[in-house]
Amino acid sequence: MIAKNELRDFYILWSTQSISQLGSSITAFALTLWLYEQTGSSLGTAMLTICSYAPYVIMSIFAGALTDRFDKKKTMLVCDVLAVMCTVAIFILYKTNTLMIWHLYAINAFSGLMNTVQQPAAEVAMTLIIPERYYQKTSGLRSLSRSLVSTLNPLIAASLYALIGLTGVIAVDIGSFAVAFAALLFLIKIPESKRDKTENVLVLAKEGLMYLKANPMIMTMILFLSGVNLIASAFDGILPGLVLPNPKGGSSVLGLVTSCSGIAMIIGSLLVSVLPKPKDRIKVVYLTMLISLGTENFLLAFSREPIVWCVGQIIGWVLVPVMSANYDVIFKTTVPVELQGRVYACRNTMQFFTIPIGLFLGGFMVDNVCEPIMSRYGDLPLLTALFGTGKGSGAALMMFIIGIGGVLICLFAGKKLKNYHYNET
Repeated sequence: MIAKNELRDFYILWSTQSISQLGSSITAFALTLWLYEQTGSSLGTAMLTICSYAPYVIMSIFAGALTDRFDKKKTMLVCDVLAVMCTVAIFILYKTNTLMIWHLYAINAFSGLMNTVQQPAAEVAMTLIIPERYYQKTSGLRSLSRSLVSTLNPLIAASLYALIGLTGVIAVDIGSFAVAFAALLFLIKIPESKRDKTENVLVLAKEGLMYLKANPMIMTMILFLSGVNLIASAFDGILPGLVLPNPKGGSSVLGLVTSCSGIAMIIGSLLVSVLPKPKDRIKVVYLTMLISLGTENFLLAFSREPIVWCVGQIIGWVLVPVMSANYDVIFKTTVPVELQGRVYACRNTMQFFTIPIGLFLGGFMVDNVCEPIMSRYGDLPLLTALFGTGKGSGAALMMFIIGIGGVLICLFAGKKLKNYHYNET
């Protein structure tokens, strides 16, 4: 009962924010379907994600400094209101038949900017309302909710989009926002953290960077995860080109393969919630990623069978929540809470800037390099045996290339991280 009372605010914030995230994800997926119907372009739909990440990467350092200056609860509430206004704008444009592609790109960019401020504020808020002994447990629960959102949103979005159209999907999103907003406003108290409202934002941002410079263990982990994100986002850009043209593939199979990653993360999240504290959290971080990147990409590269693709996704993603929870605990127990906003924001810039790069490179390399290579030399026995023939074989070749890249990144990072010692208080 004590634990339940101690985690009351966390449970309310976690559950309602998860509902809101599901609503936002459903809208994002439905907009992808709508945009693809309008353009038929994979690159065009990928640009939605790129537009969201671009301001997130560029402005995170300054957003984190702002987060440390202002009240976390008010910051989250204001960002949520501005984000839902973006959704309302899409709704109005769609209902008046004036919605254009560039509108979505611009609105996604603004929404991404709001997330840039909201995300570090939410991270610090979680630190403030969770007792330290529950960090691993709550990290597992947060991974579980993210996994459920990843698994359910394509299925729910596709169903709602077919039944009630984009208007209905947006209405569900707005309803989920209202639940989360009311819970945060009326039911949750977030303690104050030390902050200096008179400090210049540039000074605060510099402090975040200086902290990372003075703590090479944290910096190395950030750079390692940026490399992992490059490989993972390239994988996302390659996967449709591998699955859709395959005779045993297609859109339904792509949905099934994609959902396997979410299912795997649910399993991994439940695992994290019950696992004991590991002896070496740093080793867990890089070894889990070595297993993930060293298996999934190769299984998909060398196979033309959907069942193997699904197995590859499960192996590739089941350990991600384990990595994420240990990574999260290291951050929360190492970085002083009064610095966490600006440090998290600096981390976001350095760790996530590779995602739009990976998305672009994955699709570009498949279309312009690997598919032409396989078209010209794909009749060679070795290439045929490894990657198959016809359209999609170039995506398999690219999957093999990023598999090698992922293994090298993990081995190099593991060698560096072995030099550091982390003492958990």
